Amino acid sequence: MKLCIDAGGTYFRYALFEGKQEISSGSDKCNGIGFIPWIEKLLQRYKDVKTIAVGYAGQVKKGIILGAPNIEVTEPNIKNYFQSRYDVEFLIQNDLSCAVLAEANYFQTGEICALYVGSGLGLGVITNGSLLKGNNALAGELGHIPYKKVPFVCGCGKDNCIELFASGSGFIKFKRYLQIDEDLTLQELRDSTLIEHTELYKEFEEALLHAVGVVITLFNPEILVLGGGIIADDETIFETVTTRYKEFSMPQSTQGLRIVKTKLQNAVLQGASLLKEDQ
Repeated sequence: MKLCIDAGGTYFRYALFEGKQEISSGSDKCNGIGFIPWIEKLLQRYKDVKTIAVGYAGQVKKGIILGAPNIEVTEPNIKNYFQSRYDVEFLIQNDLSCAVLAEANYFQTGEICALYVGSGLGLGVITNGSLLKGNNALAGELGHIPYKKVPFVCGCGKDNCIELFASGSGFIKFKRYLQIDEDLTLQELRDSTLIEHTELYKEFEEALLHAVGVVITLFNPEILVLGGGIIADDETIFETVTTRYKEFSMPQSTQGLRIVKTKLQNAVLQGASLLKEDQ
């Protein structure tokens, strides 16, 4: 059996496969839950698991977690932890790298970017048919490019990440700082008559468009897939991106580009199921 996991900043999700057939699935809010103990409980429940494949919302290299802005890490060498204690193969990759593997498989293209807006702002890139990883497996960390300084910090420790403006976690920090009701959605802020509400929405929108323009200009994909909880919950944001992306991109990079919303129910889990040892 193969246990595939989507370790996000808000939920831990899993799907259990026997061959290609999914036989069980579930999720838990990750607040207050240790990631390793959570996996170990699943292994106690499903004793025939031989492979664990994880899409992780953080930076990962060769089975070692280098950083996770929105998840508490207690054992960085997580691959060694499980393979030394259990009779399993342990595969782990950044969650957006998993997502873009699934998106590339779905769209059957070797030039694709997956930009997901959820708890964080994540990017996965496949170019010339290969996953872009970088020297320390940190390529594509879109959420942590410098944008504007703010009076609070990102989970990575910096105070100028674009993720602070265009992600769920950054959005909450802004609302707390500005003393705005945390339960207000993007749509409610956009439709509000209060200037502090509409200005906050405009900051989010401009930051996301800037991020989209950076992706298009740097990586020149055939397809740019938008996903994540925020994109799924607010159709207006997707329409804004598809209407205005050319304002933020090099014109030549937009030729032949398709921008689509993900059609996969959980691309991270599907991508985790495609992971191989050499990835």
